[in-house]
Amino acid sequence: MSRDLFTPEPGGWSSGSQFERDLELTDADFSRIRQLIYQRAGIVLAEHKREMVYSRLAKRLRHHGLIRFADYLARLERQPEAREWEAFTNALTTNLTAFFREAHHFPLLEAHVRDRRGPVRVWSAAASTGEEPYSIAMSLTEALGSRASEAEVVATDIDTEALEKARAGVYSLEQIHKLDEARIKRFFQRGRGRHEGLARVRPELKAMIDFQALNLLAPSWPLKGPFDAIFCRNVMIYFDKQTQARILERFAPLLKPDGLLFAGHSENFSYTTDAFRLRGQTVYMRKPIS
Repeated sequence: MSRDLFTPEPGGWSSGSQFERDLELTDADFSRIRQLIYQRAGIVLAEHKREMVYSRLAKRLRHHGLIRFADYLARLERQPEAREWEAFTNALTTNLTAFFREAHHFPLLEAHVRDRRGPVRVWSAAASTGEEPYSIAMSLTEALGSRASEAEVVATDIDTEALEKARAGVYSLEQIHKLDEARIKRFFQRGRGRHEGLARVRPELKAMIDFQALNLLAPSWPLKGPFDAIFCRNVMIYFDKQTQARILERFAPLLKPDGLLFAGHSENFSYTTDAFRLRGQTVYMRKPIS
């Protein structure tokens, strides 16, 4: 059963009076953190990420009144079902995203689905704070017209905090300022009064998206195909080749026979799997099953 916090051990937590002290992160602690996040989420942390790890996890130690990473990790490992594992994973997950990021993908998606018969389904496999799935939903609306109400975007991410922001669908005007005015008017509601400076995704766009927490390393995924396209962009760079290949092999049967896989600008899957062939710039097509 999940816990909201670690279960206190005899003696309780530190009072927090030592928050100003430097926290102790040893080489062994850093090595253990790298091992745990790899086991949990497949993320490969390089040696030069030590300062990032310190700054992000230090907040969790201070939250619990701890001054040694060794104590934090020991309590994590003693309580494998604790909700703190979720906070640990969230802290070490990078969320860099934007609306219509890698813009060349979206006209390709629109052309791919425009003349489709039946419902269109797209999976955003690293949805982060929602900019990608909402961009997909906007593209589907523009491409499908009145049939867009039948389209579905499944948006998943391992970071539950990021998903909560995505579900809320509220962004600063700065975050949407690169969208053209027609899209802003069509797909967003500008805030007034205490919501000045914010914009909220319109309900009809949000209704197209099903947000779910999902770990790509999980032995089973709580979703079913087939999908017309899968977006898995700028997440594979955090996995080793073996993990990449395993995930790509699992993607293939979830796609329609001519389904597309959209990758990030720095990702190349050509030498990772035989399940896909390169179709265009960071766009792959599922190979026919022989």
